[in-house]
Amino acid sequence: MTILSAADVPFAVGGDCAVYARGGPPAEHQVTIIASDEHLTEARTALAAGGMRSIASSRLGSRQVVGGDLRVTLLYPAGTTGTGEGLLARAETMRIGQLWAPVLSGTDLMIDKLRRLGSHRCDFVPMLPVARALREQVDWPTVAGATADLPCARAFLGLLDDLAVTGSLEGRP
Repeated sequence: MTILSAADVPFAVGGDCAVYARGGPPAEHQVTIIASDEHLTEARTALAAGGMRSIASSRLGSRQVVGGDLRVTLLYPAGTTGTGEGLLARAETMRIGQLWAPVLSGTDLMIDKLRRLGSHRCDFVPMLPVARALREQVDWPTVAGATADLPCARAFLGLLDDLAVTGSLEGRP
């Protein structure tokens, strides 16, 4: 994050590191960085100049770099929430450990996590503590609208509603 800031690359922290910054469970040794499509190469170049090396990534629309025990996944906004519109602008500068960096909004983080669910990956267990930690930082009707076409997301939001995590999502699509 320091390398990208020093290189003036616009970015935001996403994934588990962003959840941690917002009060969620601690992140492992992986950082997800969101950069606009036109700045993705610039971000990778800056990280490489800082001593990290590129490795193959299995996720479409992503690049990975590693340095020591740290793995950084670089994503462009459409690879996360399905739309890049305003994603970086909604990020808010927050403390992550000893650093300060722009962090995705709680709403964008939940949309991203729900979009990753599917018929082959529909484990709600790790997502429940995240939803509980972010509950006051999420615009739940916006999340419901953005994921209305996803059966697993609808099921998870229904569970959260039943557990009184979201408040009421009555009338959700």
